[in-house]
Amino acid sequence: MKTYIGIDIGGTKCAVLLGDEFGVVLKETRFPTEDVSSTVARILDACEAMKEAAAGTAVSVGISCGSPLDPVRGIIESPPNLPGWDHIEIVKMVEERTGLPAVLCNDANACALAEWKFGAGRGCRNMVFLTFGTGMGAGLILDGKLYNGANGNAGEVGHIRLERFGPVGYGKQGSFEGFASGGGIAMNARTVAVGELQMGRCTGYCRSWDELDSITAKSVAEAARAGDPTAIRVYRQTGEMLGRGLSILVDLINPERIVIGSIYQRSADLLIEPMERVLAEECLPASLAVCEIVPAELGDDIGNRAALALAVSIDGEAE
Repeated sequence: MKTYIGIDIGGTKCAVLLGDEFGVVLKETRFPTEDVSSTVARILDACEAMKEAAAGTAVSVGISCGSPLDPVRGIIESPPNLPGWDHIEIVKMVEERTGLPAVLCNDANACALAEWKFGAGRGCRNMVFLTFGTGMGAGLILDGKLYNGANGNAGEVGHIRLERFGPVGYGKQGSFEGFASGGGIAMNARTVAVGELQMGRCTGYCRSWDELDSITAKSVAEAARAGDPTAIRVYRQTGEMLGRGLSILVDLINPERIVIGSIYQRSADLLIEPMERVLAEECLPASLAVCEIVPAELGDDIGNRAALALAVSIDGEAE
């Protein structure tokens, strides 16, 4: 049996794991992300330990990390959630320590691979994966392969401007991420709450000025499910803008399936009706007819499975 080593590098924690071709985790070690030198040292030590535990069956290493990075040269290039990680040649380091081929990929693309190989995208040749969490990113599977683009920036759909004005996301007012992300939902809900408070009213998710900073996508969803009309309106607008963003992907890429994670997994009941209404209005009917829009399946385990999916993918390329 072949085994694979996965490395998931996050802003607060890292994981190094050993798994099989089906994404099943056989062994795992986790540790906090600290300064660059000590964290890289722990990653390399853990990789070596995983290779030893594999007893000769490990064949490749997949490394998932937030952007920006250079997937061609295998270099981490100063991600905002990893201060000090400047020009880190992580692929070279891992290959020198383990003697195994390694690949680096941004986390959205790696998660797309994981959902395609192990989750809700199984059986597709053309699939889009959307993160829809703190931000809005995407990974593209086109003709049965992960598509990275000319320099690894393919799929940055959060940067698309949907309106001239609106919540800020991805450094752009009115962007897809501004409207459809955890931060965007909270920002929009906060603006609506200010208007209500100025008129002497409150909302189910914000009853006083002191609560403005504690508004989250989760608290707004809870208020919406409890029947608060203002919270329902916020999620209705989110669903409409999600539909507008998805309509661009449906018409441009013509995928069989769009898999959406995080907030969509938890709050699809609040988003589906307005999303589907806008899709019906905006999309080419023939393209929409062949496209399923489904929640991601891998849940909180997706980071680990993503790193393994990368390792499996380069083994497949080698064959």
